[in-house]
Amino acid sequence: MAASIPAKVVLLDIEGTVCPISFVKDVLFPYALKALPEILETQWSSPNFAKYRDAFPSEYSSSKEALEAHVRDLVEKDVKVSYLKSLQGYLWEEGYASGDLKAPLFPDVAPKLSEWRHKGLKIMIYSSGSVPAQKLLFKHTNASTSDLTPQISDWFDTVNAGLKTETNSYKTIARKHPEFASEEWLFLSDNVKEVDAAIQSGMQSVVVQRPGNAPLPPDITERLRVIETFESLDHDLNVRAN
Repeated sequence: MAASIPAKVVLLDIEGTVCPISFVKDVLFPYALKALPEILETQWSSPNFAKYRDAFPSEYSSSKEALEAHVRDLVEKDVKVSYLKSLQGYLWEEGYASGDLKAPLFPDVAPKLSEWRHKGLKIMIYSSGSVPAQKLLFKHTNASTSDLTPQISDWFDTVNAGLKTETNSYKTIARKHPEFASEEWLFLSDNVKEVDAAIQSGMQSVVVQRPGNAPLPPDITERLRVIETFESLDHDLNVRAN
């Protein structure tokens, strides 16, 4: 595939791109479910919790039992709705603060973020997880410098941008930074549908295939660029030739 113009913005997915899917599925989600009953019991009427409770549909926010059952159902079905993502971020706060939770980034991620920042590139995040949850994850990583939030210029989720498989979401993100043309953005994600949507918006995009990710269609490399590590991107963020 032909080389693209040099990117000035790197827009990153999180799950399956910068950290293993298993951290979200097998660590973060169960932690939130474990913490939920005590939070419901001790904070149900507190002002801090009320905004998360009241974001749920009224049929679920009317009682502790209904809300807990709904949360468990959503998690089991892997439904990505904004009110669940916001609550999960709140539940994870204590775990990150106590050290029980620490995001296991892939080894190439932290060095590349630093390298890209020193080159003058902007690094931004776009994830289905809420912006507060994104910031918690990048603030508590396994990198030698645990807090990587200073490396990130902006944060996007399904609330302030839209669904990740919709082309308009990427146009919304680009419009928030009009100093960069659409083709100067590079979106990296493990999700082929997201990569397609980003490309349709005018951005550059590359599929990231990490250990633990679902297998890709066998013919995917005929139409999309695929990398297994950020090290496969050259100085201009084009995919290196094999």
